[in-house]
Amino acid sequence: MIPIPETDQDFFCDIQAPCFQMLTAQEVELVKESKTQVLFRKGDNLTKQGTFASYVLFVINGLAKQYIEDGRTRCFSIRIIGPGEFVGLSTVFTAKTFNYSSVALTDCQVVLVEKVAIAKLVQQNGPFGYSLTKRYSEQNANLFETLQKVLFKQMNGRMAETLLYLDEVKSLHPEIFQLLSRKDLADFAGTSTESAVKLLKSFEKDGLIKLHDKDLEVLDKSKLDQIRKIG
Repeated sequence: MIPIPETDQDFFCDIQAPCFQMLTAQEVELVKESKTQVLFRKGDNLTKQGTFASYVLFVINGLAKQYIEDGRTRCFSIRIIGPGEFVGLSTVFTAKTFNYSSVALTDCQVVLVEKVAIAKLVQQNGPFGYSLTKRYSEQNANLFETLQKVLFKQMNGRMAETLLYLDEVKSLHPEIFQLLSRKDLADFAGTSTESAVKLLKSFEKDGLIKLHDKDLEVLDKSKLDQIRKIG
């Protein structure tokens, strides 16, 4: 993590998200006074599960992976975080610590905003508060969908769902599969790396996907969707 000076034009983090456009001039100044510009290098943790959180992160550029850990060696990946997304909103509303970890898949330009400032804006600016609450609710809904996937689907269904999800991400970020290892895919599907590799080879043999070294191409979305539903 490298702090970025406000004078560094090469890495200047300009906040242009629609929700920030809802702020008054005075509120914008509050954000400016409460923010720190940071460059996370690929492989750096943006957040670490269980650590104290005094800020909310807003991603300007780059991609990161959000995941939860069991305190030992296992982890389960939840989603890909991209530009324009908040990380750590739960610390504003409920928690004092980060309840998940996130790691940079690429170099990420991020703005850290003190959570007390965010809380103040939510309380005094209705449209801004509504926007953040909506984002927080969408993230919670995603967590429930992820939980449902883990609890009620078998391994092939979880892998099919993972590939369809990442294929959607690929439409905006074509390099996504190249940024993820086979272990990363396994962590999204909630299975072992060995099982994930076998499933990918089986899907390729059936003509559902095509493996290109580290890249992956989805060939038959409809059949993957069937596996996702019945798996």
